[in-house]
Amino acid sequence: MLLEINEITNNIDEIKINFDSSQLWVLNIAIGIIMFGVALGISIDDFKRLFKNPKIVFVGILSQFILLPAATFLVIILIQPHPSFALGMMMIAACPGGNVSNFYSKMAGGNAALSVSLTAFATLICIVMTPLNLEFWGSMYEPTATILKTIKLNPYDLFKLVSLILGIPLICGMLVKHYHSEMAKKIEKILKPLSMLVFVALIFIAFSQNLDVFANHIHLVLFLVIFHNIFAFIIGYYTAKIFGLNIRDRKTISMETGIQNGGLGLLLIFGFFEGLGGMALLAAFWGVWDVFSGMVLATYWGYKAKKAATKPA
Repeated sequence: MLLEINEITNNIDEIKINFDSSQLWVLNIAIGIIMFGVALGISIDDFKRLFKNPKIVFVGILSQFILLPAATFLVIILIQPHPSFALGMMMIAACPGGNVSNFYSKMAGGNAALSVSLTAFATLICIVMTPLNLEFWGSMYEPTATILKTIKLNPYDLFKLVSLILGIPLICGMLVKHYHSEMAKKIEKILKPLSMLVFVALIFIAFSQNLDVFANHIHLVLFLVIFHNIFAFIIGYYTAKIFGLNIRDRKTISMETGIQNGGLGLLLIFGFFEGLGGMALLAAFWGVWDVFSGMVLATYWGYKAKKAATKPA
């Protein structure tokens, strides 16, 4: 029996995802372009208004960087998944929100300025919080602690990565908006839907290159990813509700918590964990799944918002 368990463990950790570094960088450049497109619609005044009510920023950070990793740890303790799957879940929970959440927040009728603000804050905070959360929660669970003993995340490398993918596009987009507002409006109309299509296309190209891997192993992470993702949406929404935020802000914080940067997670897994099979499989499927789940949820919320707006008073 013990031999069978060891064999299953070895097979999972030997899974090879066909994502090379160049593909991952192309994916993250697409994410950066989406961020740039969203930032074209955001002005400094949006942030000034936001800072007048800092509670919503606090709630967003609390939900994403404190409650989600802690809740993920508790779920892992309860269901005890394979160690590399567990570490993959911790990695996803430790990552900042994915840039596509900005697009989905606007699509859902959420607060776009809040969404981008939280992404900007998360960009800075994740430099410390991503390795800290992964190290802290990973070391609290013995099976993942064993893996982490051989790994050391480099905060400087992480800083360079998130600055390039998240920080620079945000600043550039806002500068164009500030100094060339009319041009920004024209670019935004074209760039946002186009960049979204490119992003989704890249996701599915990568997925198609791994059809055999997913077909043979997807059942191992299917429940974990779907449950974890839905759980994250719920944490974000009800944390915001408990703190008395309005419906637009609840939608936004739910999106920011439920849409995690799976591309960044994969880069870290391949950069620091040598593409550990279970982690890579879980993060890769998360990257595909949360694009789909976020689109479904945003479409539903957007439809409800439009229907409510057209109702006679």
